[in-house]
Amino acid sequence: MKIGIMQPYFIPYIDYWQLMSAVDKYVIYDDVNFIKGGWINRNRILVEGVPKFFNLPILGASSNKKINEITVNHNKYIIGKALRIIESAYKKAAYYEMVRPLIEKILYCKENNLAKYIGNSFKIICEYVNITTELIYSSELNKDNSLKGQEKVIAICNLLEATEYYNAWGGQKLYSYSDFEKYNIKLKFLKSNNIMYSQYNSKFQKNLSIIDVLMFNSKEQIYEMLKNYILLEKKEIY
Repeated sequence: MKIGIMQPYFIPYIDYWQLMSAVDKYVIYDDVNFIKGGWINRNRILVEGVPKFFNLPILGASSNKKINEITVNHNKYIIGKALRIIESAYKKAAYYEMVRPLIEKILYCKENNLAKYIGNSFKIICEYVNITTELIYSSELNKDNSLKGQEKVIAICNLLEATEYYNAWGGQKLYSYSDFEKYNIKLKFLKSNNIMYSQYNSKFQKNLSIIDVLMFNSKEQIYEMLKNYILLEKKEIY
């Protein structure tokens, strides 16, 4: 059983979806503290050839609250403005007409809980790009919530009977191979290969929201991108 565990990010970049696609069960880590200035309620899209931040409006944001304790702001004016920005940025993209309804469905979701709101966006995009991984909220697991960091991750893996734990390659400093081996769990890090595609005629801008990938690529092309990674089973420096 392959398990991935990550905080819920707002319409994140392709690497995040690769990790989700690579595992059997993906845990949306929603009962950890919200991080201000991170990727939980914002991402970047391409505006006139330049990456620009794209924010999800929220209420009561605090690093002293859990992600699932933060509320989404459903202000229609703000959401409408966001859609107009996306339209202006991507209306000439090849797959705009196919993708716009997905973005509308995501942004107009009535869920108040930030984690569930983002989880809903995961389901919508997963269905579109044919990711069949089971999604689980960590807050719904019967675990010892006094545990922190790696110990809590290992506890979740044990609860879900994981034989392999996948993490983003940037997290290599956070986890110990030997500690996972004690529980017969193989620790692996997923590193995306150099994914590039045409963004109009401008210089390629990497690590943008999956919105950018969806706008410029077919479902078939995205399916191939999702498999375009390597798995690191020992610490390597790139």
